[in-house]
Amino acid sequence: MPVTAEDVLEIVTVLQSAGVRLWLDGGWGVDALLGEQTRPHADLDIAVAVTALGAMLATLTARGFTVVRVDSQFNAVLVDHRGRQVDYHLVDLDATFLAADGTQTYGPRGLPYDVGALEGIGQIAGRTVPCCTAAFQAKSHAQGYEPDDDDYHDVLALHRRFGTPLFPPYDVGPGTGTLPG
Repeated sequence: MPVTAEDVLEIVTVLQSAGVRLWLDGGWGVDALLGEQTRPHADLDIAVAVTALGAMLATLTARGFTVVRVDSQFNAVLVDHRGRQVDYHLVDLDATFLAADGTQTYGPRGLPYDVGALEGIGQIAGRTVPCCTAAFQAKSHAQGYEPDDDDYHDVLALHRRFGTPLFPPYDVGPGTGTLPG
């Protein structure tokens, strides 16, 4: 079942009301930055402060969500009886380190988000929401997995609107004016 804008606002509202610090990431994070829904979304990706994990899980569990997949100690997916998926990514805001590429990064008790990545502000259905920045979204979409059509759509939309760089593999292929290979 797709996650709608109304679902996003409902989930964000209940989590924020429980004191959970979160930022939209992934596809909904991109659409928030763009200020409009540009495609259907199968899930809601959120970055969550590691210190808010307990509150987030308690709040979502009370609303019928259960963990259906654990990708790492810092990332899991929950789903509710309606089929709405929330993919959470933990961020350790209490410490930073210098990553191999020279970027100051949050950690180590969470996924490596660049310092400054959580300063985005977007709009979902006219409501202001916290989200990852366009620069971080473009960079993170190019790391660690094989992109699909939705990833190309999101990265190219960020590039067109904000001039974000097209990192490999997005620098060639669908929508860039060149063909891979």
